[in-house]
Amino acid sequence: MKRAAAAGLALVAAVMPAWAADYSFDAAELEPRAYEIGGFAEGRYEHFWLRPDAALFPLSFPTPPSGDALDRGTVGFELGGKYRKDMLGLYALVRGGAAYDQTASTSEFQWLEGGLRLSPSEGLSFDVGKQVQRWGKGYAWNPVGFFERPKDPNDPQLSREGYVIASADAVTSLSGGTLAAVGFTPLLMPVSSSVNDDYGALGHTNLGAKLYLLVADTDLDLMWAGKGSRPERFGFDFSRNVGTQLEVHGEWARAIGVTRRELGPDGIVTTSRANADSWLIGARYLTESEVTVIGELYRNGTGFEEAQLARFYALLDQAFAAGGGQALQALARSLAQSGYGRANPGRNYAYLRVSAKDPFDWLYVAPSVTSIVNLDDRSYQLTFELLYTGWQDLELRLRGTLTRGEESAEFGEKASSQRVEVRLRLYF
Repeated sequence: MKRAAAAGLALVAAVMPAWAADYSFDAAELEPRAYEIGGFAEGRYEHFWLRPDAALFPLSFPTPPSGDALDRGTVGFELGGKYRKDMLGLYALVRGGAAYDQTASTSEFQWLEGGLRLSPSEGLSFDVGKQVQRWGKGYAWNPVGFFERPKDPNDPQLSREGYVIASADAVTSLSGGTLAAVGFTPLLMPVSSSVNDDYGALGHTNLGAKLYLLVADTDLDLMWAGKGSRPERFGFDFSRNVGTQLEVHGEWARAIGVTRRELGPDGIVTTSRANADSWLIGARYLTESEVTVIGELYRNGTGFEEAQLARFYALLDQAFAAGGGQALQALARSLAQSGYGRANPGRNYAYLRVSAKDPFDWLYVAPSVTSIVNLDDRSYQLTFELLYTGWQDLELRLRGTLTRGEESAEFGEKASSQRVEVRLRLYF
């Protein structure tokens, strides 16, 4: 026994130097890189079943395709990077691509985000550049997103183009008590013919601020946007976990003195000015079998009622019918640009998304179904999706979308009745 123990100790003593040489620890290898770079390239094919008689068809296809179907091919990429040295940081995100169908071929290149960040201390930073603020807790819509472009409710995770903004962010944690953390984000956004020209009226320097509070395990934000290129707005949002599986969230916003153009029953366009309240309430639930359910109700205070939208669709039918005339078409396009042509121009909506991870032991497969319903005219959009991620750095997405509704209803007047999509994305 003693001889065996001695031999074992001798063997360990002999092996340890070699093991140490092979597995030496270098702390420098664990230091974060000064830079990060990544993105994706993708190819996408879409097939549309068209509605040539739909009211919105002439706006969607100024050059109408022949037949009742359209095939579109798209290639594109997104590339992003960050660099940090001491307290100084740089960041950028760009997007580019080209698309082709029977009516047109297009190409684009966009700076989505890009700017300079100064972080003199922990919890304090200053940013200047093109930013997406991402205010709000809603998944499909954000009534309090005062300084950002709206999401696509049918694909909310898509990257969005930011605005040129100067902002600061200060966050501090508090020990003990009901109030656990406080954060403050002031910002300044100029609007001119060369900067942020699509935000609103030119020649204004728009001010805004957000106050963040973590109160009794509830995230709470208070927001304000001063009068300038758009009317003054203020609001709040909240998010709270109820147990380990359920999260509830909501938003509310008021816009002061919103100007809106309305098409009356007599065909005359009038301009009204009033306050507008918008709100959202929603929840996210995760089951034990990893099925995620997201539901939201959205009240669009600047949206149009069912009868108002129906009058606009009737105007489109008249304007683009034979003999409609250029003046009537110009009026229809002008109303579309003033709000009637938004992705969701109605007043009341419901959103529901159900997604699963690896159902029935199908590894790397994530199916989902998403519905968006206009609660006033009862028209709806339904999207089925199948995502496969079983290949390294590759993602395959299959999608099918249906739009249904009566004549003069929002989704019943969309330019296509259904669409299928195949997308292959390579991450790098």
